[in-house]
Amino acid sequence: MRTYGQYCPIARAAEILAERWTPIILRNMLLGATTFGEIADGAPGISRTLLAYRLRDLETAGVIDRPDSKGDRRSRYMLTKAGRDLNAVMLAMGTWGERWMEMTPRHTDPGVVLDSWRRWYLAIDRLPGQRIVARFDFPDQPKKIERLWMVFDGERTEVCRSNPGFDEDLVVTIDSRALSEWHLGRLAWADGLRSGRIAVAGPPSLARALPRWNRLSGWAHLGIKPMTA
Repeated sequence: MRTYGQYCPIARAAEILAERWTPIILRNMLLGATTFGEIADGAPGISRTLLAYRLRDLETAGVIDRPDSKGDRRSRYMLTKAGRDLNAVMLAMGTWGERWMEMTPRHTDPGVVLDSWRRWYLAIDRLPGQRIVARFDFPDQPKKIERLWMVFDGERTEVCRSNPGFDEDLVVTIDSRALSEWHLGRLAWADGLRSGRIAVAGPPSLARALPRWNRLSGWAHLGIKPMTA
């Protein structure tokens, strides 16, 4: 593990927390991920090898533990008291990022937003009793991700990058930035509909219910809007 060789608490903490991917790993674990696969699924783009290195470093630092360690990736990773104490740090980092860091097109991969919706923010208790298939069309995206599907089916809800083979109940046309802004609480669904940034085709009752199936990002309830200098 690299060191700055400084007594400063910020320097000492940065030796652990400032490594690439480490805050994302910690975010996923604070949201409830415990297995290697769950942590990896919430960090698209990280290699399995690098994730293993980062988890090992966090374990060495006493931030996570594997109480049922079997020496393989099937064991569960649990936050220690030191790890749980990072919740305030992650909240502060996210609050600062939402307030001061501009959201650019490279931050608005719609697949990441939909997967976050499914994984962390799905309001299962508000879903109807039957399976609902919603197709999302993103006119601003390249062909490989211009169309995605969400199959709302309780605990079995999933995001599909190819047609899941079921009849489509809803078709949502939305630009990627609007999806991200809505999920972050910056854009009200009704305002998106009025402005034409969001359009929904399908039974009116389902179209009205759809946005209520997302509890929205944890930052949506802070009331923070991007600020300019």
